[in-house]
Amino acid sequence: MDIANKQLEQYAVAHSSKVPELMDDLREFTFSNVALPQMQVGPLEGNFLKVLARITGAKRIVEVGTFTGYSGLMLASGLPDDGELITCELDPENARIARTFFDRSPHGHKIHIKLGPAWESLAGLSGPFDMAFIDADKVGYIGYFDQIRPMMRPGGLMVVDNVLWSGEVLSEQSEQSESTQAIVAFNKHITQLAELDKVMITLRDGMTLVVT
Repeated sequence: MDIANKQLEQYAVAHSSKVPELMDDLREFTFSNVALPQMQVGPLEGNFLKVLARITGAKRIVEVGTFTGYSGLMLASGLPDDGELITCELDPENARIARTFFDRSPHGHKIHIKLGPAWESLAGLSGPFDMAFIDADKVGYIGYFDQIRPMMRPGGLMVVDNVLWSGEVLSEQSEQSESTQAIVAFNKHITQLAELDKVMITLRDGMTLVVT
């Protein structure tokens, strides 16, 4: 299922801030050299993350799921020069690729990569964080969210990607993959947290924004 009309999405990209040429290079490299390149966020979602970082006045951000670094660089570009983004990545090769692009960016010095299982990396961190972005293995979503939440400042923003999972959240339970079931469970988990303001939006593959 196409969550967003492709032509309208391209129209939105054309009427948003142009991303730096380095981001185009990173996107092209990822699609030419990395398995499952569709996991990378695009320019529209990247700009959205940058704007969210600026709106929140974030100085410290934690990210779960670096992949090749597109979202991390866009988030870092929304931080002040003395800001910090800590990003967690399991795959050493993904981390290596991301680091090469971080080193080419004027915002790269703000980014610190934690290599290893995300739950282990998160356990070694301390807050407060102003913003969080979760975009990793879907089975781990509830655990990552619950692990990060106590480290968020009051009024901080948590952003979770792929919450519509290409429309598979609407499929019959008997037909759902493990990842689909995990996303459905996460969405239910968030809905039950009545004390938190949250909104799910249909940008690309779906994103949920939660105010802590």
